Amino acid sequence: MQWEVVIGLETHAQLSTASKIFSGASTRFGAAPNTQACPVDLALPGVLPVMNRGAVERAIQFGLSIGATIAPQSIFARKNYFYPDLPKGYQISQYEIPVVQGGALTIQVPADEKTGMPAYEKTVQLTRAHLEEDAGKSLHEDFAGMTGIDLNRAGTPLLEIVTEPDMRSAAEAVAYAKALHGLVVWLGICDGNMQEGSFRCDANVSVRPVGQEAFGTRAEIKNLNSFRFLEEAIHYEVRRQIELIEDGGEVVQETRLYDPDKRETRSMRSKEDAHDYRYFPDPDLMPLVIAADWIERVRGELPELPGAMQARLVEQYGLTKYDAAVLTSSKAMATYFEAVVARAGAASAKPAANWIMGELASQLNRDGIELAACPVSAAQLAGLLARIADGTISNKIAKEVFQHMWDEPADDEAAADRIIESKGLKQISDTGALEKIIDEVLAANAKSVEEFRAGKEKAFNALIGQAMKATKGKANPQQVNELLRKKLSA
Repeated sequence: MQWEVVIGLETHAQLSTASKIFSGASTRFGAAPNTQACPVDLALPGVLPVMNRGAVERAIQFGLSIGATIAPQSIFARKNYFYPDLPKGYQISQYEIPVVQGGALTIQVPADEKTGMPAYEKTVQLTRAHLEEDAGKSLHEDFAGMTGIDLNRAGTPLLEIVTEPDMRSAAEAVAYAKALHGLVVWLGICDGNMQEGSFRCDANVSVRPVGQEAFGTRAEIKNLNSFRFLEEAIHYEVRRQIELIEDGGEVVQETRLYDPDKRETRSMRSKEDAHDYRYFPDPDLMPLVIAADWIERVRGELPELPGAMQARLVEQYGLTKYDAAVLTSSKAMATYFEAVVARAGAASAKPAANWIMGELASQLNRDGIELAACPVSAAQLAGLLARIADGTISNKIAKEVFQHMWDEPADDEAAADRIIESKGLKQISDTGALEKIIDEVLAANAKSVEEFRAGKEKAFNALIGQAMKATKGKANPQQVNELLRKKLSA
């Protein structure tokens, strides 16, 4: 039997406010346990929550960026459940009327070399995004078998973003999560730090026979805080459910956790339905009213969004949609790209895109650093591209120069010129000098000359290799190619 995977994601984005959603306590990460939990966060007798305007504004920004409807009036509800790190015994959230309704996010799913699936574009529909407060944190380590409770995170503002069950593979889920992560960071409404829990996903996964319209029973995998864990958890859960059904068993609706060490999911608790939480409007909070002029003010202050910038890069520089999507996957990369092109000129756009997505991205990944910490500035990369464009160095030599720039960081914008000069890496483009070298190569490789003239094209590549070897890779490849063919055809 063939199976279809059905995935929906619920993502918690911690909003970038300095204080909590209903109190003035700090949201700063890393403070000593229980030093940033005030009476409001703990729901002590006599205290009242007060809505954080900054959290609402960030929700409006997000809603506008995905083409959603901003509810002119929404309400907060109490979601009732017991857990040690939930000091109130309930969580303030939104249920019936969320602040953000609908919307969509277009994603680029990369090609899969294993299956041969080409890259493609997909639009994921969103159900809602609602404001809520975070719970505290249970700490199980270093307590001699006991559990410690840190309530610093209690009351931290979250925007929970819920998709329709539109995704059909782990690759699509990861592409969506990356696109969403890039968007909230781009807007500045979330710092996106997954290690600190600022951006974490819950994956709802089910399987059904191909052609069946009804959804299968879903399992929810909680608190996935890396794209790799998200992908691994979905792959495992899909295999588990298919094997369970094919062996005659049934998938039960439950909440599961992912163990990255064992690379498997395990049952955490049975999955609750909405009625189990006994939602009811919070009597301490008035309805949230968002006036039309507030929405329009926020709309006017939005930055250029990734989708709009993608279209502009395609139109302005002739980039492919895929290249434009990769370059706008983060605001840092988009800013870096435009800074390079501003220095090197519009003609450098495609080479700049190739270098940023290729050599630069590879080095960042190798060293495990973010673009903000990149040792090669945009101005320095622009200088390197200029030396390739004017024929001073070849693409191959440019990679060597780039490696020196990376390993030996400097503040000067002319780093490429300095390295080319000091290392003697300037490309040989003098026709007379190249002709002399080619004559020597032809004389020393008579057999290859005969094979080429007999119709063996591989022999020509061998002669090119010998010429480049004789110049230690410094010869202009295009000139060598042209001169060699000219001499061989004489």
